[in-house]
Amino acid sequence: MARQPLRHVCQECGARYGKWSGRCDSCGAWNSISEEVPAETAPKGLGGRKGNRVAFRPLDASEAELPRLVTGLGEFDRVCGDGMVPGSALLVGGDPGIGKSTLLLQAAGRLAGLGAQCIYVSGEESTGQVSMRARRLGLGDAPVRLAAAISVRDLATSLEAESDLALVVIDSIQTMYVDSIDSAPGTVTQVRASADALIRLAKRRGFCLVLVGHVTKDGAIAGPRVLEHMVDAVLYFEGERGHQFRILRAIKNRFGPTDEIGVFEMTEAGLMGVENPSALFLAQRRGDVSGAAVFAGIEGTRPLLVEIQALVAPSALATPRRAVVGWDSARLAMVLAVLEARCGVSLSGRDVYLNVAGGLRIGEPAADLAVAAALVSAASDRPTPAEAVVFGEIGLAGEVRAVGQTDLRLREAAKLGFGAAILPPAAGRGKKPAAQGLRLTEISHLGALVELLGWPDAPGAQRFPESAEGRA
Repeated sequence: MARQPLRHVCQECGARYGKWSGRCDSCGAWNSISEEVPAETAPKGLGGRKGNRVAFRPLDASEAELPRLVTGLGEFDRVCGDGMVPGSALLVGGDPGIGKSTLLLQAAGRLAGLGAQCIYVSGEESTGQVSMRARRLGLGDAPVRLAAAISVRDLATSLEAESDLALVVIDSIQTMYVDSIDSAPGTVTQVRASADALIRLAKRRGFCLVLVGHVTKDGAIAGPRVLEHMVDAVLYFEGERGHQFRILRAIKNRFGPTDEIGVFEMTEAGLMGVENPSALFLAQRRGDVSGAAVFAGIEGTRPLLVEIQALVAPSALATPRRAVVGWDSARLAMVLAVLEARCGVSLSGRDVYLNVAGGLRIGEPAADLAVAAALVSAASDRPTPAEAVVFGEIGLAGEVRAVGQTDLRLREAAKLGFGAAILPPAAGRGKKPAAQGLRLTEISHLGALVELLGWPDAPGAQRFPESAEGRA
């Protein structure tokens, strides 16, 4: 029998090579290429027996929509799209110790308490360890069945024998292996083959499959990138170790909105959903401190108010330091350049520190204006208006561009007791935003914000309008 050919595969990105190399040309990783035996050789053609015919159906063919699996964890169900769809596959990633296993054990326990058949498979812990965690979470009596296994063949045989399965959790996919592949668990080939076998089984039997994925030091899910394409939803569990808040963010979701977030608070009884995260993020806010501005953002479908903090200090270094937590450092550099070139606010010789309070990470450009307000306030040592929220995108010419869902942002600000808003003017002939009982101050250029906040060198500097210059 001919010996199966070896191939060399990068364990970081999945690139294939004909021979070993110390560095992957695709992703640049060192010592990540190892030998693997392919599961089967690729056919040279489609010769041989004819395939079976595929049944096609019209686009307008009606089919009853399956009821979603609602766990009762409101924030988790929100991110999944108001519940999990039977037959779907979800991938949950996050840093070690962030709470992935705790969250999924709670979801399985809640769902099993409603009468659904749930199975939790751990490849890293024994069933006794999982039971101990369940008792700490108050789920010791939940009818969740546990297993400690890593063989995909054994799991597939066991799951085929079960009836009326609703949810299967695999913790984690990097520990699973297919015995027909000659490589260690966690390699690119093993992760791809294991996930493919489990996903096909879940779609054929109609149960929801949740895969836990390890992450690399860069924060991406370990294994081949194709794994994220194979599943129906990709959820990332984020958070800082020093904060009690955890953010579950949907990066991909075929059955719900993408970039939706769920906010949890880590307590002794496990992860508790936060129904009003804006109030929680602003709970420790002080309105009389310079260098702070409240940003009215949108995460997925929900508005979220968060405080952006800035600190500007004299630098003893030839190259001043720029430290950013929770925002894009490249956008900070752009805002600093526009402030200096278009508004005369020079911070080139000072250290700049920027922080998003509460451990949240913001990605939308609408935070530009709030960041600029915090920087100007910190540099001038003058507080921003305590009763105002700020949002808007900044262009390279210094113009402030309109952003979407203005009414939703203002409605959330009014609900939390804010009385004013600094925002860009409506785009073109767009509908004017509803004031929601707030005093609206429209800013079309960043220089107007610098004057509004009382920058000392700004011509005609003015204080924040009380009522006459605002628009009710």
